[in-house]
Amino acid sequence: MDTTAPPRPSLSRFAWLSIAAAIVTITLKLGAWYLTGSVGLLSDALESIVNLVAAIAALIALTVAAKGPDEEHAYGHAKAEYFSSGLEGALIILAAVLIVYTAVPRFFTPQPIENGTVGVLVSIVSSVINLFVAFRLLRASQQYRSVTLDADAHHLLTDVWTSVGVVIGIVLVISTDVKILDPIVALLVAANIIWTGVRLVRRSMLGLLDTALEPEDREAVKAILARYAADRHIAAHALRTRQAGARNFVSVHILVPGDWTVREGHQLLEDIEHDIRAAVPTTTVFTHLEPLEDPASWQDVTLDRPVEEPSAQSDGAT
Repeated sequence: MDTTAPPRPSLSRFAWLSIAAAIVTITLKLGAWYLTGSVGLLSDALESIVNLVAAIAALIALTVAAKGPDEEHAYGHAKAEYFSSGLEGALIILAAVLIVYTAVPRFFTPQPIENGTVGVLVSIVSSVINLFVAFRLLRASQQYRSVTLDADAHHLLTDVWTSVGVVIGIVLVISTDVKILDPIVALLVAANIIWTGVRLVRRSMLGLLDTALEPEDREAVKAILARYAADRHIAAHALRTRQAGARNFVSVHILVPGDWTVREGHQLLEDIEHDIRAAVPTTTVFTHLEPLEDPASWQDVTLDRPVEEPSAQSDGAT
């Protein structure tokens, strides 16, 4: 049985990159809002403040997730990433609520936008910064299978969309002199980022509920078991999979002829576990060996096995 996780390099540097980007964009956007009075820019700045809080939470989660197994957490701390991802989703929704709260009064008292060129330039610069950092975090999240980095990247991408909306709103107001377009664009941006927040919260909840591996990974495991069943005349059942942050878990019962030696059975399990780890990286595999001829082996497939009296064979063995 393999229970060791390959070491993963510290990912905190990516969280620090996100924190730095948030501080820079907050400074730019608050300054631009002060100069222009645009509610779109204010909503953009509010979301960047949320980005900073989320980036700090990501740093904490990545630090905790990087800890190895201990006596109280034998399977490691990888699930800490789901808390950060869920928090990011909740903060994105909060940012959208703040945008709505700020934009709605402007429907009734539209305000002119001053120094619109400044607002446009600041939004473009902020978008470029966030876009660069978001793509960097996305690549790292795929390389290291980090849900925290993936959530932080999508959070920054919502900020990019907000900035794009702000630019559109400012340009429309300046070109048409229809001041109400500024809060309308802000509300459209809020609707878009709410959708992203809901998706992140949902994924985090599923992760905490021990969701199975992705379909393609499950099929890869099933294909390996089917190949061994055909080649070695064995059987496999009670396959269970789950994800915990960057780590995957697979458990399965392997049924072999009762006249096999312990060495033969052990070597088979070693081969199966090796092939599963090769097909699905960062996977911990648990295997349980059972005799094909024993009826109890075929009944041992549920998560909660009923407690039964020891068999006569077991009594004789003891």
